[in-house]
Amino acid sequence: MACGGCMSAPVCLIENDENGKLRVRKEAKVILDGINEPVVVVSVVGLYRTGKSYLMNRLAGQQSGFALGSTIESKTKGIWMWCVSHPYKEGHTLVLLDTEGLGDVRKGDEKHDTWIFCLAVLLSSTLVYNSLGVIDNTALEKLHYVTELTENIRMKAEVSQYEDESADFMRVFPSFVWAVRDFTLELKIENEQITSDEYLESALRLKSGCSPQTEQYNLPRRCLRHFFAVRKCFVFPRPASPQNMRRMEQLTEKELDSEFLEQANTFCHYIFVSADPKTVNGGRTITGTALGNLAEVYVEAIRSGKVPCLENAVVSLAKIQNVRAVEKALQFYITEMFSMAQLPMCPEELSNIHKIVERKAVEVFITMSFNDNDQIYQQELMGKMFDEYQQMCQQNQEESVKQCEAVLREVFDTLEKGVFNGSYLRPGGYRQYRDTLRQLTHDYRARTHSQIMSEEVLSKFLKEKKDIGNMILQADQSLNAAEHEKEVQRLKNEILEQRQRGLEEQNRLQEQTFKDMQRSHQEHVNQIIHQMEREQERMRRDNERVLEAKLREKDALLQKGLQEQASQMQRQIDRLRSEMHNEEKSKPSTFERIADGISATAELILPGFVMKWFK
Repeated sequence: MACGGCMSAPVCLIENDENGKLRVRKEAKVILDGINEPVVVVSVVGLYRTGKSYLMNRLAGQQSGFALGSTIESKTKGIWMWCVSHPYKEGHTLVLLDTEGLGDVRKGDEKHDTWIFCLAVLLSSTLVYNSLGVIDNTALEKLHYVTELTENIRMKAEVSQYEDESADFMRVFPSFVWAVRDFTLELKIENEQITSDEYLESALRLKSGCSPQTEQYNLPRRCLRHFFAVRKCFVFPRPASPQNMRRMEQLTEKELDSEFLEQANTFCHYIFVSADPKTVNGGRTITGTALGNLAEVYVEAIRSGKVPCLENAVVSLAKIQNVRAVEKALQFYITEMFSMAQLPMCPEELSNIHKIVERKAVEVFITMSFNDNDQIYQQELMGKMFDEYQQMCQQNQEESVKQCEAVLREVFDTLEKGVFNGSYLRPGGYRQYRDTLRQLTHDYRARTHSQIMSEEVLSKFLKEKKDIGNMILQADQSLNAAEHEKEVQRLKNEILEQRQRGLEEQNRLQEQTFKDMQRSHQEHVNQIIHQMEREQERMRRDNERVLEAKLREKDALLQKGLQEQASQMQRQIDRLRSEMHNEEKSKPSTFERIADGISATAELILPGFVMKWFK
């Protein structure tokens, strides 16, 4: 399926096995494997019994689905998934991830909560943190998981001691939405009305000083500011009376508090409009298939006692995705070619079908492929498609030969019978044989003019009849010596002329092959450059988003008088600007390298292709 729109209810994506270790559920993996379009992944995290699941049901457009519950028991276990068609973005799937409530003391395993939080960050493009009451120091202390992200997630396999990774985290971490539930205060600071976003930023302001207490106060705030470039806040009043809260799944919109309903609709609209497709390093957008593979890579790292590393995950994901992308694209090419090509047909028509199907197959590959920086897998696909095209061309020739031979047997049947009966072994018989052969050759060409192997089959036939023609000529006593010699030479010339026709026929096929190869080469280059331009544009936007966030952070630090930290931030800004400048400069050489690589592949493929076809 293109998307997960057929899911009528959520399924568990990540659960605990019998040994208490996390694992990806096969059922959910199969669903994600069937989603071949980009995914917008929205995860919700928060303390247990804070109403997380209700917001996710609203995003799914359903009254119920993710378990709500009305007791102090945490209902959601592990991470649950619901895939629905994106209501605003055509060709995208909205993947909703509802996570197990954090801080349930009965679980007795705080590390488990940490991994659930980390997986939600790693898998989502928008992270919703759900809490009750207000955003104060207590609320931020409960969000201590964010301070542990750098301990439990690595950007690179090897990092120098003094290397700052905050920009790398910002590029790939999701946007952050804080949903404050049961909010009863007025949004005012010093009697001035403020927005919910300003309320959040006010709560994240840093204190000046370097005491342990100040550092402890600043740590969660600094992490949120440094890791999440885009931050948004929504405050929700209590949705209903305490009695009605126990039956939230049954309440109609009329029974909900009007202000809560308005805010819930605003929240959903923001998510639908602003939540971006999920990307990984380099701004590469991933599909549902890649998301499932990514989940398995991260969970396997956690199961083996390692810290999930985004760089290693991208390498592992690239291999999984690209091997599968070649297989799927090649299967698409083969299936479509056999469906559209009715053999035998003229080479131009077959070439046009190949052109259409090849372009679509490359699109299938590009949609599924991932991080194929050196075009190794695309070049592999290019070679395999040309192998299949070669076989199709050979089959086309063989089918044409069969039909031409069938016509040839029918047309030359009277001639064959005359030779068999000895009708031409008499005075004047040669002229009759010659005239009949000419007439039947004309009839054969008239019936096979559209066949690509017409002249080749005729050439073979006439060559076989050379000795018979000479025998009839020798037996015809009505010809004098001069006439006899003239006919011998004419026979030789006709055979040579026919052979030339056959060669010209094959040369036309060969020219078509070279045209196909040149067009394929250009098509591959154009498509991959187009894909890279999209990825580089996305990466440029990510870099600009990170740069803007760091500039805002520097200004905030200066306003608080934190000069040393502001200077450190300026150094990060300078490094980021330098990276952006170098990436922009490298664009032309990257595109040239792609073109050269695919050209080299074409040069390797084509000689073998032609040699096999025309042997």
